[in-house]
Amino acid sequence: MKPEKCVGFHHPKWFGLALQALVILSRDGIQTCPSAELAVHLQSEATLLRRILATLAKGGILETREGRDGGYLLKKDPYTITLAEVYSVLQVSDPVSMGIKETTGTHAFGQEMNAIFCGLTKEMDRSILDVLGRYSVGQIAERVHHCQGKKTDEIGNLSS
Repeated sequence: MKPEKCVGFHHPKWFGLALQALVILSRDGIQTCPSAELAVHLQSEATLLRRILATLAKGGILETREGRDGGYLLKKDPYTITLAEVYSVLQVSDPVSMGIKETTGTHAFGQEMNAIFCGLTKEMDRSILDVLGRYSVGQIAERVHHCQGKKTDEIGNLSS
């Protein structure tokens, strides 16, 4: 079994940055937003963000516009973009899954274990996609909007 069939190739950080950028782009009144502006808002490196946004554009989630008023915009309604779709487009690799498979050797036992681990990680991936499929970018944007103005305690639970 080929390892590249078991995991993706993008760092999990890409998923978090992508979701935050999509939430910003889902706000009412946003026509286009340049990557540099998104990077400032997310306190991220602009070139990294451009790579992430380019992947989302290739995956049909974003459109790009060139020119003075150019930038990125959502290609479809944020309520139709599931987190599973974003995760799949980015082909996020799971460090836990990769770590498990990296422990196997090239000998017969290691090869057997690698095949078993690939099966387990595929099941883990299906579970992740199942959970992420229940939420949309629009729902996350709503939660962000709802949470603004409320105080967050040190463990992240909302308090009134």
